[in-house]
Amino acid sequence: MKPFDKCPVCGGELVEKDVEKLLKGGIHVAVLKVRADVCLQCGERLYSAETVRRFEQIRQKLERQEVGEFQPLGHSFHVA
Repeated sequence: MKPFDKCPVCGGELVEKDVEKLLKGGIHVAVLKVRADVCLQCGERLYSAETVRRFEQIRQKLERQEVGEFQPLGHSFHVA
């Protein structure tokens, strides 16, 4: 059973989708593909408690620069 039948932000319909999530930790950024309930009206994403715990573990690894197990995607640049 889902924790919410409708979007808690706008009341819109929720559908389960595969989404990409960007996580930042220190100078590093990771891209993850995860399942989320997404509101068809406002786009709000709702993640399971397990997924949120995984986000926190990955953020901590990024902050500690423990990125050896992650696959590099290339380089990022800041444009002023």
